Amino acid sequence: MKEFLGYERADGRVGIRNLVLILPATRVCNLMAGRIEQAVTNTKALITTGEYGRTIADRERLFSFLTGIATNPNVAGIVLLGVQEGYGYAEFQLERMTAAIAKGAPGKPLAVVEAASEGGMHRAIEKGIIEARRLVYETSRLKRKPLPISMLSVGVKCGDSDATSGISGNPAFGRMTDMLVNAGGTVIFSETVEIIGAEHLLAQRCKTPEVADRLLTVVREAEELASSVGDDIRTVNPIPENIAAGISTLEEKSLGAICKAGSVPIEGVLNYCEKPPGPGLYFMDAWMSSYSLIASFAAAGCQMAFYQLGGQELPEIDPPLSAINPGVVIPMHTITGNPSTARKAHKDIDFSSAAVLEGSMSLDEAGSALLDLARDTASGAFTRAETVDFSDPLDVYYQGPSV
Repeated sequence: MKEFLGYERADGRVGIRNLVLILPATRVCNLMAGRIEQAVTNTKALITTGEYGRTIADRERLFSFLTGIATNPNVAGIVLLGVQEGYGYAEFQLERMTAAIAKGAPGKPLAVVEAASEGGMHRAIEKGIIEARRLVYETSRLKRKPLPISMLSVGVKCGDSDATSGISGNPAFGRMTDMLVNAGGTVIFSETVEIIGAEHLLAQRCKTPEVADRLLTVVREAEELASSVGDDIRTVNPIPENIAAGISTLEEKSLGAICKAGSVPIEGVLNYCEKPPGPGLYFMDAWMSSYSLIASFAAAGCQMAFYQLGGQELPEIDPPLSAINPGVVIPMHTITGNPSTARKAHKDIDFSSAAVLEGSMSLDEAGSALLDLARDTASGAFTRAETVDFSDPLDVYYQGPSV
């Protein structure tokens, strides 16, 4: 069985990166988090979108998002920033957040810095820098070990879909999905609005009737949510780039999108940011936004993500394809099955399966190459997105109104 070099964690899971996360419990601590990240190497600040004016259900979603990323196995240690005990909404009070992190990742080093206890924000930044440096120093002593690929958990997403997405790009994904799951690993795919019209095919692959019923239910609820505000989801999706690239209907787009899920049985349907209970293939009920979805894979425990880009309508010269890493603590690969995209965006593409379209590579060969890429990344190789020190604002898949 193929192996990779990863970091064993105290809770038995495996990390492929060894980062210290700077985590603000509430939006007013974002500045503190940013300043600490700037001062200390090998740290990553999560900048929260903010909890104010959100419904209870959406505050719980944000709580799951924040604590899920904190418990990701790529995080070696955490500096949790807050104002003081009892401050703000109950979901983001330090006592509840520390309890959730301790439960989700037993034994993970955690330092808590309270602004009030330190004498204000600037003193708290100083304390946060001290704690972050300590954690980086201590966790840098951890060594990578050979581990089976059955320990890998991968999130897969597609975007800017075009005709090549369903012919070469996503099917290559699908072969990788089958190979990793058959080796005992875990794959999560998502985008509820982008399986509409093909959900009956996925339901046939669900392991139990209950899983199939749950899958059909989340699709129906997504359509009902759109219609409740006066929108037909089919007039919102496909997006303009898809239509310009030749995709005519949402159903057509969905038939290409589901190819990334391969052919293995679907073990279950996860809520947003929910961790799978075991290995296998899972569907997550989540949004189509890249910046929400890749980060939600991280919150669900994935160590890495793959983003399959169609991109037929990208500008010809040096397209503004931002090679950024929206997974916060997990690396994201950008791949394509489109020869034109592979040529135009070669500085941002980690792998091209365009040779499948051109007839010089089989889908099995492409899937095997993608699995090798995953193994190399798990052992420490950077993705192109990881070489850019920039973070876009995060999206969280809120479902309620702002109140």
